[in-house]
Amino acid sequence: MSPRRWIGRVLLSVVTVCGVLSGASPATAATPPSLRFANPDSQALYGTAYAAALDNLLRRNTLAYDPRHNRSGLQDPAVGFVRAGGGYQQPWTRDASINSWNAASQLSPALAENTLWAVVDRDSAGALRVQQDDQQWDQVVWLTAAWHHYLVTGDREFLGNAYDTARNTLTIRENAGSAGFNATYGLFTGASFFNDGIAGYPAPPADATESVSTGSMPWPGIASGMYLSTNEVYYAAYVNAANMAERLGRAQEAAGHRSKAAALKAAINRHFWNPATGLYDYQLLADGTRGAYQEGTGLAFAILFGVANPAQARSIVANARGMKWGMPDTFPHWDRYSEAQPGRHNAIVWPLVQGLWAKALARQGDQAKFAAETARLAKLANNNSGFWEIYNGTTGVVDGGYQRLGDTVKFHWGSEPDQTWSATAFLDMVHTGLFGLRYGDAGLTFAPTLPAGWGDVTLRNLRYRDADLTISLRGAGTAIRSVTVDGRPARPEIPATLTGAHTVEITLTGATGGDRDGDGVADARDRCPDTAGTVSGCPAPAHLEAEDALNTGGVKTNVNHTGYSGRAFVDGLWAQGASSAFTVHRASAGQGTGAVTVRYANAHNDARTMTLSVNGSVVRQVSFPKVSDSWDAWGTVTFDGVPVNGRDAVVTFSYEQGDTGAVNFDRLSYSGS
Repeated sequence: MSPRRWIGRVLLSVVTVCGVLSGASPATAATPPSLRFANPDSQALYGTAYAAALDNLLRRNTLAYDPRHNRSGLQDPAVGFVRAGGGYQQPWTRDASINSWNAASQLSPALAENTLWAVVDRDSAGALRVQQDDQQWDQVVWLTAAWHHYLVTGDREFLGNAYDTARNTLTIRENAGSAGFNATYGLFTGASFFNDGIAGYPAPPADATESVSTGSMPWPGIASGMYLSTNEVYYAAYVNAANMAERLGRAQEAAGHRSKAAALKAAINRHFWNPATGLYDYQLLADGTRGAYQEGTGLAFAILFGVANPAQARSIVANARGMKWGMPDTFPHWDRYSEAQPGRHNAIVWPLVQGLWAKALARQGDQAKFAAETARLAKLANNNSGFWEIYNGTTGVVDGGYQRLGDTVKFHWGSEPDQTWSATAFLDMVHTGLFGLRYGDAGLTFAPTLPAGWGDVTLRNLRYRDADLTISLRGAGTAIRSVTVDGRPARPEIPATLTGAHTVEITLTGATGGDRDGDGVADARDRCPDTAGTVSGCPAPAHLEAEDALNTGGVKTNVNHTGYSGRAFVDGLWAQGASSAFTVHRASAGQGTGAVTVRYANAHNDARTMTLSVNGSVVRQVSFPKVSDSWDAWGTVTFDGVPVNGRDAVVTFSYEQGDTGAVNFDRLSYSGS
């Protein structure tokens, strides 16, 4: 079983993406979109994360065509596919589906199509089916991704093959002996959509020592149990199979799928809705025992797929509990785990879950909670050189979580870098959350959510079928006050038949007055609405934690040494290209000089060097003397006469040619004019 699981540098990331794609095959070559906020702090936070997410999907994790993944015979050899991430070379069924649904179908339809077919094979008679990998119980999520791909592209040939795949796959699952249908409850059995590790389950069905397996399906109580998210994925699969059948003129088949969908929806609400908590329960065991725990994906799917009625959806948003760094997978901590040792799938943050939850929040029109969840993921990416697989929900540190290996031993998993569905989760926050892209047969509609304090924003070079769109959002809120297309008043929609370049401008109103970072400055007036501080709502220049810097080139948060301040320190300044960039928010925008003091660790036998820059201009090479033989010891060094200009100067320490690097950073302070 698989274990599963600066500001100047933004332009570099985009150029890198464009450069790589321009050398790709004609079927996949494209200039990616660009995101630009009028507010420089919003650009530094969200724009930086967006560029990194594009780089993750379209460069780092796009691989060349591999015939081993063309068991369907439907892939285009001129086009590659999207792998699951830095630690996972395969496309994987869930990952391929989620990544296409989140972003790939919009950004590169040919790439998404190849990726979807990469997880489809044929049976002995040649019939198409979603392949049965380790997560066979949730293979039907592919149907949701395939239907979404059709709505984005309008590709009828794809639709025909997709429906054949969908119908065959549903038949397999309905008749499966394991992870099949339980007629007594009217629900599908088997592990939850996301939790393929036993750390994702309470006891029972687990036990205190996880003695049977680290995986989930070897546990009898899970194999025969019923879980919220999995049944919602099946509900969506029936609905989307019906949609496919209708478009193909197969009305009788569509009616059959809709009947099954309606029955399943009723069963989900009958067996999982809990009026006492105002949420859906997580699990239902075969003996009828219910588990009133919280499952992040399950709550998101309830809203996104329409399982929840409007009152239930409002209740979910009001009652769901998040952690400091985002919506957790399952919650709360099981008895065998803790704050110090969170389970790999329990009370811990997977960006995949954050993305689905943020999508649901945007659908509900909850601007403040959507803004907060999006800010959290942007920070996690910017603080850690991109999108990792898993983060500690309390500290935001890169952390793979724990699993038991017996009575006294807990195994600490790693968290893989460059996780694709973490990156596509953020892309989806921007596309379907911020800009409110909604796809239909007739065209593309807009239902944006622009939070107060973010400022005006423009998304350029967004391809939709044969149109090239520039979309600008003005004002703040979720209520549309006006729309223009190419300067003429219009409705918030684009027909599917539109061709060529067009500009859409949407003015929003109704922004809620919030204070997301709790610093006493309303978001609309806060220069830094997502980072609490004392200088115009921004962090004080006298204390800037390294874990809050823009860290790139492999620099990431860590807690494996003692004596650091804040929630973590950063390591990874080990190779050329690594850097930590600190934004110094000053009260005035004039020029001046000041002193920069860095608290750091160096246990090497010599002083180490790095390059100090301000706003992208090199100041000089600086030295970090040895502190101690222990990496648990911290020292400080001050660099005087550092020239700064602008109200929000960016001070960067980078590992350049001629530097030796390899130090850890704890914090930075700036003093001066």
